[in-house]
Amino acid sequence: MELSDAVIGKIEDFVHGNKVVLFMKGTRQQPMCGFSAKTISVLDSVLPDYVTVNVLDDPEIREGIKVYGNWPTIPQLYIDGELVGGCDIVLNMLNTGELHQHLGLDAPDRSPPEITITAGAAEKILEAMQGHEGIALHFQVDANWDAQFNLAPPQGHEIATKSNGIDVLMDIATAQRARNAVIDWVSTVEGEGLAIELPQAPPPVRQMTVQELAESLESGNVILVDIRGESERVRASIDGSLVLDRETMEKLEAMPKETGIAFLCHHGNSSQGAAEYFRKQGFTNISNVAGGIHAWSMEIDSSIPAY
Repeated sequence: MELSDAVIGKIEDFVHGNKVVLFMKGTRQQPMCGFSAKTISVLDSVLPDYVTVNVLDDPEIREGIKVYGNWPTIPQLYIDGELVGGCDIVLNMLNTGELHQHLGLDAPDRSPPEITITAGAAEKILEAMQGHEGIALHFQVDANWDAQFNLAPPQGHEIATKSNGIDVLMDIATAQRARNAVIDWVSTVEGEGLAIELPQAPPPVRQMTVQELAESLESGNVILVDIRGESERVRASIDGSLVLDRETMEKLEAMPKETGIAFLCHHGNSSQGAAEYFRKQGFTNISNVAGGIHAWSMEIDSSIPAY
């Protein structure tokens, strides 16, 4: 495939116009493939801001970027105009510290986190590891604060910690998120399994009622962000709410992490995803408006049409 000058120009505008740019499937807020999601998780752990290009929005860039850098897969990360690589390479660079060097950042903290594995959990984990020679126990906490264990050969660059006689390997990002984690074995009505407590995790998204939203808006202690499209906002909207566009995203991300922010959509479903994104960025006072604009119309202000 030979690239046209127009396609080359579009790609180079991104590559040379930004220090860090990731060509990916989906957006930073909503990755559309597992490899893109993993790469976003890595970058989010070291950078507050970078540019992403959703190749699904432009077929020319989607195919052209593969030819441009002679790299057959997506995502692709460029730093200072140079192709760094795809998901596996970026993950490896994070754990070796090379990514920090590329970005001009201080060397990462590789001190092992203190974690607690209870006796009950240790017994079950050791049972699962029996007969797996040469296999190590890996612990991962991703950017969504979802935690999991898996058995795999050690790569040699992991951070190792130990609790209750069990060696646990983890990547750099996990090591920061796992500090003071407690792993227990519990029995519930749903069955038995590991329960993982992560004290470093930001508080979960709060489900705010429309009555609570009305009180918060009256007192001025919350910023309301409407994530719906323009056509829906024209039909029904709450005075003073912000539109979730690129400019608003940048303003919100620059605010103090304790800022009160509530997200609104039609029924309170889609806005949950936007709220989760900001929680993942470390914001500690994030709410989702339960029932959305529909509940507001039904319970607070009937002059706003329901649809």
